[in-house]
Amino acid sequence: MPHPGPLRGPVPPHKGEGALALLITDRGARRLYALNAEARALGLFAGQKATDAAALVPGLVTHEADPAADAAALEALCDWCVRFSPAVAVDGRDGLLMDITGVSHLWSGEQAMADDLLQRLAANGIPARIALADTAGAAWALARFAAADGQALICPPGAQAEPLSSLPVAALRLDEAAAAQLARLGLTRIDRLVGLPRAQLTRRFGPQVVLRLDQALGRAREALTFRRAPSPWIDRLAFAEPISQLDDLVRVAGDIAGRLCERLRAEGRGARRFELTYHRLDGRAFPVQVGLSVAGRDALVLTRLFAPRLESIDPGFGIEVVTLAAEDVEVLSAAQGRLDNSRAAMAEEGVSALVDRLANRLGEDAVWRAEVVESHVPERASRPAPAISAPRADGWDPDRPRPLRLLAHPEAITVMAKLPDDPPLLFTWRGQRRRVRLAEGPERIAEEWWRKPVGDIGPGFVRDYYQVEDEAGGRFWIFRAGLYDDADNPPRWWLHGVFA
Repeated sequence: MPHPGPLRGPVPPHKGEGALALLITDRGARRLYALNAEARALGLFAGQKATDAAALVPGLVTHEADPAADAAALEALCDWCVRFSPAVAVDGRDGLLMDITGVSHLWSGEQAMADDLLQRLAANGIPARIALADTAGAAWALARFAAADGQALICPPGAQAEPLSSLPVAALRLDEAAAAQLARLGLTRIDRLVGLPRAQLTRRFGPQVVLRLDQALGRAREALTFRRAPSPWIDRLAFAEPISQLDDLVRVAGDIAGRLCERLRAEGRGARRFELTYHRLDGRAFPVQVGLSVAGRDALVLTRLFAPRLESIDPGFGIEVVTLAAEDVEVLSAAQGRLDNSRAAMAEEGVSALVDRLANRLGEDAVWRAEVVESHVPERASRPAPAISAPRADGWDPDRPRPLRLLAHPEAITVMAKLPDDPPLLFTWRGQRRRVRLAEGPERIAEEWWRKPVGDIGPGFVRDYYQVEDEAGGRFWIFRAGLYDDADNPPRWWLHGVFA
């Protein structure tokens, strides 16, 4: 009789030295939320019941997970990565997507840029792996299923199909149900999906499988939501030795402003907002923003606006990188100075510079200008707006001029007219009688029925406005409120504004 051989008992549990897992309560059960590399090597996985994991690995060290703190830390890391690219997006709970188009040359290539990022993350105790590809889907798949810890995998342009082919279908960012159904049918790798008829794939598994495959291969576009709006108008300065003195901070602000303003000048553009960010050695970033009332590109002006606000920056052990981004960029044609150096031109430039200094020193809300609002009622035709914000493209109708000074409330006047519907011959305002030399009007303005009444005139008002000029040359905007055929509410005259 042949020997039956040794009996096989249950697999002995692992000791689990160095294995660590975070736990959460999910649907009334304690489950693994995240694991380190040692725990994953022992066969544990996220979502597994804590009791099963403890039976398999008795030495497993567990702690309570804090998803909110993890999300906040990932967002902080996303902001920190702005030193490498202005377009960074949070990807799930454990990844970042970064668009490095047009910025890798600042590190002399993609490989050097990836190595620098990995080195800085490792120095701060953050393990990471990086993949570079033409599409976000390919980079996501290669980083999670092909790249090794602490290394960067760079896919040549247009060649993502070959490295993706040997990866599992889970690398296409499919939901668990679709990935499990594909695996049951033997479609475990991406290359087995590529040759199948697309219509049958869509009919059998829904549109997600085909869409994710096309996004990874670059056949379909994918929209990414970046944490901050990416701006192509950005420049960066890195220092061989960290800086910390205030004079050095001001000097590098002028240097980087000169570089970015030169780019704007070459493209015939200007900007209304600039954000200067100082990146400290410990990873903290200190942004400083300034705004302009008129789009500009003068590095000297920007430096003067930045300088008073740099005193609040704490350099710590030193600043290693400075970035400058321009926002609200618009076309700015070159302006030739006037040959006569007129006082009007000098005054206009001086007012803009004064507004910029006051708004950036006192705050944007402390300095405001009048902004046009679409309304027929004069009290509603304007509203306060920050002085350094972009003005509206539309304005008042030039055929219907409005006074430079509009009174806060119309003031009652006494009027003498030849006929009821004629403009006044003379009127008395603030105790002074004025004889009318010229008059134009009327312009009828009625209440906007879809809004609440304004002022003290009351609901259902009808106003007939006149522009009048007295014998001294003063020009006024007066109106008659009410109609002569309304016996209950006889018309009254009011002065509403004064022209320049």
